[in-house]
Amino acid sequence: MQEVMAKATQSKARRPKVVLTRRWPQAVEAKLAERYDLVINTSDIPFDVAAMRSALQQADAVCPTVTDFIPADLFDEDLTCRLLANFGVGYNHIPVKAAQQRGLVVTNTPDVLTDCTADLTLMLLLMVARRAGEGERELRAGHWSGWRPTHLMGTQVSGKTLGIVGMGRIGQAVARRAALGFGMKIRYHNRQPLDVSSLEQMTRQGAQIQYFAQLDEMLPGCDFLSLHCPATPETQHLMNAARLALLPPQAYLVNTARGDVVDDAALIAALEAKALRGAGLDVYQGEPKVDARLHGRNDVVLLPHLGSATIETRTAMGMRVAANLEAFFSGLEPPDLLLGG
Repeated sequence: MQEVMAKATQSKARRPKVVLTRRWPQAVEAKLAERYDLVINTSDIPFDVAAMRSALQQADAVCPTVTDFIPADLFDEDLTCRLLANFGVGYNHIPVKAAQQRGLVVTNTPDVLTDCTADLTLMLLLMVARRAGEGERELRAGHWSGWRPTHLMGTQVSGKTLGIVGMGRIGQAVARRAALGFGMKIRYHNRQPLDVSSLEQMTRQGAQIQYFAQLDEMLPGCDFLSLHCPATPETQHLMNAARLALLPPQAYLVNTARGDVVDDAALIAALEAKALRGAGLDVYQGEPKVDARLHGRNDVVLLPHLGSATIETRTAMGMRVAANLEAFFSGLEPPDLLLGG
């Protein structure tokens, strides 16, 4: 790490060259342009392999996003880049271990996405439970014939049981909103239980929270299931056909984590068989492509990966990248350095 930092400070005579693979909020682009030889992907079209190779070979730092799936073999080539400053907290699109083995530093943007992603999770949960997307489409199409007692009856959210997979910052923020705002009972599965102090505020206000070491034991008691685990080889298709079958038939699945965590084919099969009542999805396998079988279903709410899409959050993410860049090029350890692969 010290050797890489030393290289970063050797060329003070020129401004470091930094490549943004997508357009960023204007305030962030302007800040970076003041300090660096900034190259912006003005087309805002995801880099292909050739474009990513060129960036890695010519820039001192490349700032990828979730749309940039970087092949590990690119790091076998002669590169100028010494820093991958990721715009986002998730980094499953970056082969971190391969990058680090070739001497690259990799950073991300934790903390700043928590509240907006938790907000969107509750929005999806409410939309699918109360059939809001279905109703909005009906009204816009001019098919609403007026109020009637049996029209678009959904499911009550207040007082129901919410299962959370992955009780990190976002999972805990969702639990607070659900328990304290809607009186939901919380079940959660994590690698280990949270310490008492992490849950003290919620439990002191009457929240019911139960830890499950085994995911399969938690699922049968969930009215709603919300996914907040990272995408790793271990969580690939974590929610497969067998686990979806453990959920009650009146349950709803919400995914604002990563698309790879859910087996889309198994989810569609469960919905078709009415083994699940519905799903709220913000992320997908192979996005931006979405399985066409989901498009026409009224029991799903589909959003185009909007979890962090607020002006405040996207700007904060960019400023977090800026802080990592500044530390690195000053010869210091970036605050959001990723350790290990």
